[in-house]
Parts: sequence; C-alpha cells; structure tokens
Amino acid sequence: MNMILGISGSPRENGITAHAIKEILSQSKEDTQYISLFGKHIGGCISCLGCTKDNKCVVEDDFQEIAEAMAQADAIVLGVPNYYDVPNALTHAMLERCFCFRHQGTFSLKDKPIVILSTGYSKDEENSQVLNIVEHFANKNKMKVISKFLVGAFSQCYSCKYGMTCADGNIVKDMNLPRRWALSGFWC
Repeated sequence: MNMILGISGSPRENGITAHAIKEILSQSKEDTQYISLFGKHIGGCISCLGCTKDNKCVVEDDFQEIAEAMAQADAIVLGVPNYYDVPNALTHAMLERCFCFRHQGTFSLKDKPIVILSTGYSKDEENSQVLNIVEHFANKNKMKVISKFLVGAFSQCYSCKYGMTCADGNIVKDMNLPRRWALSGFWC
C-alpha cells in the first residue's frame, strides 16, 4: 500500500491550511501521514554543501523529520499559506532545504507526485504566485505536479480589531467604501 504525506505549512495548529490537508488525507484510501509546521523550527538553507555527498541535509533542526517523511512518501500533498502573494516564511524555509535532495545526478524526489494547495484571500488561481513558486520548486526537484489549486480563506481584516476602521484593509475594499469613511469611522 502507498503512503501519502500531507504537510501543512501554516504556523497555526488548526487553521484553514491544516483543515484542508486533513480533509484531503481523509478522502484517501491509502495510508496517510500528516505533518504540521506549527511549532517547528526550520531555518533556511545555509549553503553549507554538507548534503552534496549523500543528499541528506546536515543542519540539525526540525527539517530532518520532514525530509525523512518526504523521502519515504509515495506522494505529497502540500498546503501553503499565502502571505503577501508568496509562500509564508516557514514553508519557504522548508522548500529551500529540499535543495538537499538534488545532488550528483540523484533527485530523491524525482517523479514523486505532489498536489499543491494555497490558502489565502486571493481568488486568482491562474495567476497565483504562491502556486507558481511552489510548482517551480517541485519542477526543480523533478516531481510530478498532479494538481494545484486555491483554498479560500478569510482576510485577517475580518478578525482584526481595527478591521472596520482601517482604510487600507479588505473590509473597506470589499464593501467598496470610500477610504475617507473608514478613516472617519463614519460607517461603524
């Protein structure tokens, strides 16, 4: 039986990204494993080149567990939060560290199927920079991108205590209100 690895790149333990990954895994008839980046300490690649001899990262942090799971998985489902139209820093650090999988003609993730989803406020799937950046990573590791899609999320403005009066936020933009109304508190 195959094993599908689901990775939530969110720094939130039970956020939308985590729920989306868990839902996808729950629909599988294969064995699954779930890893959340919540609470993980993963630094970016430091270009030490310690991985060139055996395609294993030598930097000691929480990436080691994830790298092992990625290598063992038959397929990967990766959920990536959208922060400023790019992958969040924690997921980006994990992706950078996957450079360790591609040395001396060996691509440890080659032909491994991957499904990429991005959570966030954007609805523009075709032009999603997050999906394109993660697909680029997958292509550089010679993985097979099976699907990529957006999972809608709410704007933080809707839960921020300043959301109703922030002239630069999504509430004002979504309701097509004049900025001056938000600045004055007129409509609150």
